[in-house]
Amino acid sequence: MISRSTPLGSALRRSVLTGATLLALHAGNAVAQAGCPSDLEAATIAANHAAREAITPPPSMSMANAECGREKLTRFLAQSQGAVVGYKAGLTNPAVQKRFGHDSPIRGTLFSGMILKDGAEIPARYGAKPIFEADLVVEVGDARINQAVTRADAMRHLSRIYPFIELPDLMVDDPSRLTGASLVYLNVVARLGVLGAPLDVASLQSPLDTLANMTVRLVDESGKELDSAKGAAILGHPVDAVLWLIKDLKRAGITLKKGDLLSLGSFSKPLAPKSGSSAKAIYEGLPGTPSVSVRFQ
Repeated sequence: MISRSTPLGSALRRSVLTGATLLALHAGNAVAQAGCPSDLEAATIAANHAAREAITPPPSMSMANAECGREKLTRFLAQSQGAVVGYKAGLTNPAVQKRFGHDSPIRGTLFSGMILKDGAEIPARYGAKPIFEADLVVEVGDARINQAVTRADAMRHLSRIYPFIELPDLMVDDPSRLTGASLVYLNVVARLGVLGAPLDVASLQSPLDTLANMTVRLVDESGKELDSAKGAAILGHPVDAVLWLIKDLKRAGITLKKGDLLSLGSFSKPLAPKSGSSAKAIYEGLPGTPSVSVRFQ
């Protein structure tokens, strides 16, 4: 999955685009509803994603039309990225919200082909415009989480916590032109992520306090700190991102199930990978001080 060279990427691009075009024609959907990206437009972005090729930033659109486009795009992404394994909350950090001029979280979909193991070695150019961030993933313990309305409710229905380095791909030739709506359309630029060893929620004493008070440090191969933040940097508390995802998914008619993975957002500024470098996210305050790392070739 990581070794998509240009020839293979081009083949994937043709395959996704051909399948998408046929789907659009058979559905009689070649002309989309006004304002919503067409099937062909979404399929072309999916094809560029598969080939790791940059795109022109999407035109200005409403959030409703961006969400409409995202649903089309994720259908096409599944052709090369595999089954849905969970969801991600983006723009959960005030500094990142400010960068993209959007004052609320946004949602994307995670696929099986996006998830890598701890210590993964990948090309520094794993996407058209790759960046990396310290993140955190939680696993849904049971479907009762869909009724959660408080942090304590949500915490009771989470089973495990994972260190996570997210490896998004801004995709566009000029990332400064990205907006909240265009990020939604682009599936919150999900590309890859490195998942560390799980930590059982049951092993935590006062799990809500522990998550809020932990310090997440992102360091390079020499141990130099690249950035750090407290757990509360995500919406005031990491579990608030879970509650936001529950609400937003419910609005879309989607319910969480046991085993779903939820990426909660960034604890660090986005950084560009460099060939020959490494990154490690360290979670101080969690039992055993867990970590997760990635090496860029």
